[in-house]
Amino acid sequence: MQSVVKAAVTKVLIGPEQAGQRIDNFLTKHLKGVPKSRIYRMLREGEVRVSGHRAKPEYKIAEGDEIRIPPVRVAEKADTPPLACGTQSLLDRVIYRDDALLVIDKPAGQAVHGGSGISLGVIEQMRQELPDARFLELAHRLDRETSGVLVLALKRSALVEMHRMLRESEPRKTYVALATGQWRDAVRHVKLPLLRYLNDDGERRVTVDDDGQRAHTLFRLRRKLPEFTLLEAELKTGRTHQIRVHLAALGHAIAGDDKYGSPDTNRALKKRGLRRMFLHAERLEMKHPLSGAPLVIEAPLAPDLQYFLNLLEHETQAL
Repeated sequence: MQSVVKAAVTKVLIGPEQAGQRIDNFLTKHLKGVPKSRIYRMLREGEVRVSGHRAKPEYKIAEGDEIRIPPVRVAEKADTPPLACGTQSLLDRVIYRDDALLVIDKPAGQAVHGGSGISLGVIEQMRQELPDARFLELAHRLDRETSGVLVLALKRSALVEMHRMLRESEPRKTYVALATGQWRDAVRHVKLPLLRYLNDDGERRVTVDDDGQRAHTLFRLRRKLPEFTLLEAELKTGRTHQIRVHLAALGHAIAGDDKYGSPDTNRALKKRGLRRMFLHAERLEMKHPLSGAPLVIEAPLAPDLQYFLNLLEHETQAL
């Protein structure tokens, strides 16, 4: 059960990492546990002051602003669970870092965010491993079972620009997927609209639907195997589960996909050594969000996927 404490008047001097965000969003993050209705009432009634003046919710705070926050009852945050013994350091998986960006080769099986019933997510673990980082946020997401290139921002300005770039589909994101069945085309553009929904268990799912959002994936053939096809998938849009649903809709579900694949096929694959979905974020090409310099970041195919691919090739040669 959460305890409740009464905070004193606090004053926050805005630095460069906090500048540029709306004051209502700043207060929501700063006062975790306080209802939004209370935050908007504080702004409306002038309890919150910016350098001595009232501020509307849409006001964008600037470097040098002094935010006066009145006494307010906030729920105490539960302690973040410590890293379990034997947990691999994510710092060992860093593949690029500068003063604005941190890029890791995310391991499969770890969610980007922690939650109910989930051990530490990537962002929580990174914050524990980098306690001196003044700002650290996910720039985008990967599914829990997807390995590979994951970008985190070390500056708010970099995060804001990364989000703009992603909305405009400027970064070139390339994945490797092992599709079931025989894929015929060397190059194929798939443009099927995707609609998100909740299934009967309340879990998020995506389906092809004319009422859904525009979605575009470019697939390139890499290698044919007797039962599977190794594909390169380039995202032209960034919809939830886009590669997975596009392939499943075409009858070529990703090997090991527990949401959109065949349960029977997945059980058989586990016996052969594939214990998770064969999807890997291999390459990211983009301009640096602050300097504009070209960046190419790569993560080699995860060892478990490479092992299974080698196994399939060995079986093929033995035929």
